[in-house]
Amino acid sequence: MIYKRSSALFAEAQKVIPGGVNSPVRAFKAVGGDPIFVKEAKGAYLYDEDGNRLIDYINSWGPMILGHAHPPVVDAIIDKAKKGTSFGMPTEIETEIAELAVAMVPNIDKIRFVNSGTEACMSAVRLARGYTGRDKIIKFAGCYHGHSDSFLIQAGSGAVTFGSPNSPGVTKGTAQDTLLAKYNDLQNVESIIRSNKEEIACIIIEPVAGNMGCIPPVKGFLEGLRDLCNANKILLIFDEVMTGFRLAKGGAQELMKVNADIVTFGKVIGGGLPVGAFAARSEIMDYLAPLGPVYQAGTLSGNPLAMSAGLTMLTELNKKSEIFKSLADKTEYLHKGIASVLEEENIVHTINRIGSMISIHFDKDAVVDFDSAVKGDNETFKKFFHGMLDNGIYIAPSAFETWFITDALTYADLDITIAAVKKVAKTL
Repeated sequence: MIYKRSSALFAEAQKVIPGGVNSPVRAFKAVGGDPIFVKEAKGAYLYDEDGNRLIDYINSWGPMILGHAHPPVVDAIIDKAKKGTSFGMPTEIETEIAELAVAMVPNIDKIRFVNSGTEACMSAVRLARGYTGRDKIIKFAGCYHGHSDSFLIQAGSGAVTFGSPNSPGVTKGTAQDTLLAKYNDLQNVESIIRSNKEEIACIIIEPVAGNMGCIPPVKGFLEGLRDLCNANKILLIFDEVMTGFRLAKGGAQELMKVNADIVTFGKVIGGGLPVGAFAARSEIMDYLAPLGPVYQAGTLSGNPLAMSAGLTMLTELNKKSEIFKSLADKTEYLHKGIASVLEEENIVHTINRIGSMISIHFDKDAVVDFDSAVKGDNETFKKFFHGMLDNGIYIAPSAFETWFITDALTYADLDITIAAVKKVAKTL
């Protein structure tokens, strides 16, 4: 394929934007080459500035669960924009989407909207600290909860890609209050809790890790965390920025049948516009200002365009629960097709999948945590990425990212993708 215009646009962008991108993983540094500049998208397809059509497997990193430019969402945004784009005052639609979200998700009574997943996770931890009166948090190596200082300790995804999992600018004091645990290792978490008695405010976790590839929890892991939190008066935070309203109507809590104390959302809940949210039972949420002492605010929080897009998206997902089975079936079909091709070509690999999240790891061993994720053959991934791109398939430009499936994909699209994998596999 030809990417002359994308390359020219990237050269221009680098003059005025650090690295030429507004989020590091977009820069293609992990895979080499220049990033693709998108002109427009529709359904399951991206159309770049050079006129190429690409089947999309990142879907804006998750929110386009029903496809790009989904007509009801677009119409809702247009209708709302005609009435004003921001007021800095309460609007009825904020209550409408809050009521729907609370009805869809188990174990939450109240929700507050913010502007990003980072902001949601940052606010959730602050709330947990204020509620418990404790300072320390446990996070897991390879889990990414946004770029707030507390989370940039072995953060997975972009942090691993760019070789600086402990970012300059994070103070030693902040780092000392973040205790690092091993994903899917309950004994490791127990030992950390024993060494920090009555100091830990919360455990924050991606219930399905999505920033070291897709890594589901092993049997009993989330249940064990719930028990540990109960026994030690620690709040359990599920970062459902990726999994919320994607794995099920009620997200990972519903699918895994494990309740968190605080849940964070993003991506799907905004219908593709910048939105985050965090939610909990009333007794926890009422610690937030203006009711309680924990301060959190945002000028654009509850933005009417974002609320309109999110409400339309959630309404459709709530009414059509069969979408989640359709997504899972398509992802399973893709998994089996790719696995069959890679096995036929004797390509060493492991595929992880849950619901509509999937990732390919070029390693023979099971990928269950950060250490096993980074063992994958990155050089093979680079060749695979560019081979797929040359065949009209756009996957995440990093070995440490999940693919997100959209229901707009047809089985014909999946067959084209599997055929592309077969063609690329012969070159690996």
